Amino acid sequence: MTPAVTLEELLAWNDEASQQWKAHFGMHTTQLDLPCDIGGAATVQAFVRHIWSAELRWAQRIADQPVTDRDAMPTGPLEAIFALHTQAVAIFRSLLGDPVFNWEHSVALDFPRLAPNAHDFTRRKLAAHALFHSQRHWAQLATLLRQAGHAAEIRGDLLFSSALR
Repeated sequence: MTPAVTLEELLAWNDEASQQWKAHFGMHTTQLDLPCDIGGAATVQAFVRHIWSAELRWAQRIADQPVTDRDAMPTGPLEAIFALHTQAVAIFRSLLGDPVFNWEHSVALDFPRLAPNAHDFTRRKLAAHALFHSQRHWAQLATLLRQAGHAAEIRGDLLFSSALR
């Protein structure tokens, strides 16, 4: 067994976390309306939308698919937003299951926030970024909810995930 953490394992951790958060918000729907100031979101629901829509848009870029416009993505309800995650996971799984998919292929990005010389990234790096982006935001969300008096019973750390042994 390799000591390296694979994209398959990161995807499994990501999906596990998303499933937990979906279940949490399914039971605590009023928390979706709480104010939020992370990632340009005004509410928790808008922030969750940001997390899952970013996953889909990164997956589409990596797969060389047309990237869905943010404004075309649903703003609710939770099931519709979660469908963005489900679609992203399906794309990632199909790419990870393709033995000839070239993960070292460079993808050119044109984002205003990128450094002037940072515009080409391997698909592998973009996939890792997408999956860690979600995990980082789930941690921020857990803190936001806890500070608002709504502790989530989610153990999101990789240590507690079944994605790795």
